[in-house]
Parts: sequence; structure tokens; C-alpha cells
Amino acid sequence: MKIQQECVPCLLKRILFEAELSTSDKKRQTAVLRTACKLLSELYDPSECSATIATQVHKTVYGILKDSDPYASLKQTSTAVASSLVPKVEGLIASSSDPLRTSAICAIIGNVLDFGIEGSSAHPQVLEEVFDRLYAEGLGYDDYPKLKQRLSQARRLVLCTDNCGEIVFDKILCRELKQCNPRLHITAIVKGEPVLSDATRNDADAIQFHEVVDELFTTGCFCVGVDFTHLPAEARTALSQADIIMCKGMANYESFSETTYKPVVYLLRTKCGAIARAMKLPRNISVIKIYE
Repeated sequence: MKIQQECVPCLLKRILFEAELSTSDKKRQTAVLRTACKLLSELYDPSECSATIATQVHKTVYGILKDSDPYASLKQTSTAVASSLVPKVEGLIASSSDPLRTSAICAIIGNVLDFGIEGSSAHPQVLEEVFDRLYAEGLGYDDYPKLKQRLSQARRLVLCTDNCGEIVFDKILCRELKQCNPRLHITAIVKGEPVLSDATRNDADAIQFHEVVDELFTTGCFCVGVDFTHLPAEARTALSQADIIMCKGMANYESFSETTYKPVVYLLRTKCGAIARAMKLPRNISVIKIYE
């Protein structure tokens, strides 16, 4: 997705959020904002991918803050909150006539665990507060029948994960994918370095994500979404061999929508207007959408 005008104030809002997470030093917060504004004025180009620009800005900000993981505490709490909801999710799956569909909806609800932007969560406990309502709402855009048909014939699937906490539900989703098609080889890709509230290998290992996937790779670098220019060879090969690529969250949409990878299925909440317009969908809905 190309960067939109409204992405600029949104990105600056998130920069301020992470600066305040990292330090109470007003001078350092000011230095962060001044640098971010200057950098955005230089980088902003409507022909550039929004995730590419966001990556450069956040990387610079982390350097000024001298903080490699400003969201560390939020990530831990998000995982704890999501883990506390596992019995509820398991109960819904156990009583469902279509466990895979139910697990997919729950995994999408986990995508609310995003911080510092318009439409995001104020705190990790929001997941507990909104879970029942969002589950009752179901899918606002539903390509699940197409997805299930493709999955029945697929041999290789790549899952690009998103936020901490959210991956707790992704683990359940992967288990159900295996139940649906025991021959399915699943490769999961997490972030190569801490960035925003996204899951890294350490975060995946902490919840034993390896129990439900055949391979676990990383993006190989600091990036919002995926930086395909620095993607390790094993992850690149997995994507090229995949019968279907499953992407969680908006940043992965921003990245993959700039590529020719197909088919790609996006599981996300349309939390911002720019993403909703790009996907030709309403805002604030749960989505399973396939691009074939």
C-alpha cells in the first residue's frame, strides 16, 4: 500500500506514544519528535510503501531513545491477557460446528492488540473488554468458504504473524489448520528484531509456537510488516513455495499488497481508514479476504 496523507499524523502519534513509553525525559521526547518530523518531510512520497517509510522512521526513533524494545512491557501484558482468554476460545471451538472458522475469528479479534494509533487499543485489557462483542459481530467480510476450499488442496502454508498476544490465538488457529488438513506444512514468520508490539522469535518461543508449525523463520531485520529486500533466503523460499500465504494484521497488508505474491489471505481488523479504503472495505470490521 502506498503511503497516504493521513498516515503522516498517525505515524507521528505512534512516535510520540513510544517515546512516552520509553522515557519521561521531555527533552528526549522533543528530540524524537523533531527528528521524526524532519525525517518524514524528507521521506514522504505518495509513490512509496507506507510500511517502508514507517520502518525507517521507527528505526531512527529507537536509536535516539537508545531503547531496542519500547513496547516490551505492553507485549508481555498482551500475551498474559490473551492467554487468560484461551479457555474461552477453546470452549467456543469445542462447541463450534466449524472449529477452523471459529479459531480464525478469534485470531482476528486478537488483532485489536495494537497501540499508539487511531483505532488501536488503549491498553492490553481492552481485548477482554471487547472479545464477546467482536465475536458476536463475526466477520464483516467473509472469504472463509474460498479459504477452506484452498486449504483442503494445499500442501504448504506460510503464516506471517503480527502482534504479541495475538499470536496466542494464532497458535490455536495453526492447530486447527492442521486438524483441517493434516498434510499441511505450516511455516510461521515472526519479526527478526523487536518492532512496535510485534512478535519476535523469543515471543513465539515463550508460548511454544513451534508445537503447531513445521518451521519458524524471521523477517531477518527490523521492519514494519516485511522488508523483502532483507528477507532471509529460507523465508523467501517458503513464500515462493507456498500454496497460500496467510497474513495477520494491517502492516503485513501494507507490505504484501506491494508484491505479486498470490494467493494471499488477510486476517485482520480494518482499524484505519487508509487500510479500509485500500481493501475496499468498511472500517472497524473483522476480515478474511483472499487476493487470488
